[in-house]
Amino acid sequence: MTRGLKLLCAAAIASGLAGCIAAPIELTAPTATRLKTQAPVRFVLTFDDGPSASSLFNPTLTVLDSLKTNPVQADIKAVFFVQTRAPRAGNSDIGREVMQREHAEGHILGFHTATHWHTNHRSLNPQELEESLSNGTADIAAITGAPPTLLRPPFWNYDKRTFAAYQRHGLRVLLTDVSANDGKIWGFNASPRRRANMLLQLSQVREQIANGELPTVDGAIPVVVTFHDLNRYTARHTREYLQILLDSAAATGVHLAVKPFYDDHAALEKAALARTVQQSSEPMQLPGLWNWIWDSDSH
Repeated sequence: MTRGLKLLCAAAIASGLAGCIAAPIELTAPTATRLKTQAPVRFVLTFDDGPSASSLFNPTLTVLDSLKTNPVQADIKAVFFVQTRAPRAGNSDIGREVMQREHAEGHILGFHTATHWHTNHRSLNPQELEESLSNGTADIAAITGAPPTLLRPPFWNYDKRTFAAYQRHGLRVLLTDVSANDGKIWGFNASPRRRANMLLQLSQVREQIANGELPTVDGAIPVVVTFHDLNRYTARHTREYLQILLDSAAATGVHLAVKPFYDDHAALEKAALARTVQQSSEPMQLPGLWNWIWDSDSH
């Protein structure tokens, strides 16, 4: 089956499953016992595809406001994987202003794309990929004063060639543990089963934690969570998502740190780097249907 056909099939499957999410994995007594020997969890919040260039209800600005002021924890810091050359994102006056605010408020700017569209890096020839990486890192450095260290490939997709190019530019791939599934790729941007989705995914992460599969950094286990700040639904519900993460952790037996989110730039960067992919051949678990779509064993 071609990847194009897989994408069409995946879209149909995703639409059909939008209201049907499996129950979370049951917390067993042995798992609960093993969890007691593990450090508490702290969430690494990440946002893809921004910044928004909209002058009307800019969703990225709404996300920033929600991270700064909310009932859960003040001044939460996040990683924003930005599109620096997309006209509806970073390649606009508004987009550049938003990225400057993200940096000024202590968030991390990571690399996502530096092409006109949200283009899969694997579809770029070597010269195009090199140009994209050079442009994107320079764009971010112009704002932050230093090139980025974190990268998330569009559509989560990379191979040995693109991974080697990332390394040459000092970029390290950060995937995710939990995805809000709030991207627009399937043609909708709402999340009617957002609580059920978080419960299921956190129960899966809990099993990894209990098995000692995730690293501890400065006394906490960084668990990466992914949203999309171009999604207005996400922007309107950011504060609710923060609470859902806390509620889902409690419901699945995941013990959280006193501060469940990172509020320091350096600590966030250290935690995120500890969760990056070290080798392109590493087995990985992508969110949703992406493993099937990309045949990830080909890495």
